[in-house]
Amino acid sequence: MFRMNLKLLAALAVLSLASPLAAQQVTAPPTAAQPTRVQPPSSAIDAAAPAEPAKSAKAVVAASMHELSPWSMFKNADIIVQAVMIGLAFASLVTWTVGIAKTIELSAAQRRLKKSLRRIADTRSLSEAQLALGEKESVLSSLLAAAMREGRMSAGISSDSGIKERAASSFSEIVRAEARRVRFGMGALATIGATSPFVGLFGTVWGIMNSFIGISKSQTTNLAVVAPGIAEALLATAIGLVAAIPAVIIYNHFSRVTKGYLEQVSRASGAAGRLLSRDLDRTHVSHARAAE
Repeated sequence: MFRMNLKLLAALAVLSLASPLAAQQVTAPPTAAQPTRVQPPSSAIDAAAPAEPAKSAKAVVAASMHELSPWSMFKNADIIVQAVMIGLAFASLVTWTVGIAKTIELSAAQRRLKKSLRRIADTRSLSEAQLALGEKESVLSSLLAAAMREGRMSAGISSDSGIKERAASSFSEIVRAEARRVRFGMGALATIGATSPFVGLFGTVWGIMNSFIGISKSQTTNLAVVAPGIAEALLATAIGLVAAIPAVIIYNHFSRVTKGYLEQVSRASGAAGRLLSRDLDRTHVSHARAAE
């Protein structure tokens, strides 16, 4: 009986020692499985993460494009380069102003002179030609007035060659004055066309010098750092070409137009000389008839 009680006590002791181990084995698996429950949210975050760099890259490209616009490059340029750009822009404005003004002036002068030459084509004397022209001021009316003035001042002089020579001298002065008038402003076009590229090149050289100085100070050759300064410098050359090319084209055009107009003025001078010669011959004939 006593041995049976000892066996029973030994069995209870073994059961009491085994129960904590069983409890640990039951509670351990849940602790190992806990990290697997966090995985799905982390994958969703990883999938959404690439959208932010793409958005920031677009913002950087847009900002760089805005910074390299002509107006922003002008504002960020050196004061010397800005002065060069302003001067070239003013030269371009002068070019187009002179071009428009000379177009209107020469067109009106050519049209007026052609009409005046048609009016005096059938006249036989200086007085008839002046009546045909009326009181309108033109280069032809000036030529006719000079011829009549020389005829009055040379009254009583029998030398027709001297009268014609003096009248021709007056005609040449009027023609030269008209040439100076129609060529006014063309010197500015020639100067702008010849010097604008070099002025723009000066602004470019100055801007590139400042860019290299900035590169040496920043101690980097990154294109994003170098490109804006070089672009600002090259903008000066671009504006210089924009000012020079139209100036050269307009100057060459008006050189041809002016040459054609001065040929018409020479025709008018010849017409006035012929009318003066007729008046002189008519005067000699009337004097001869009076003498008879």
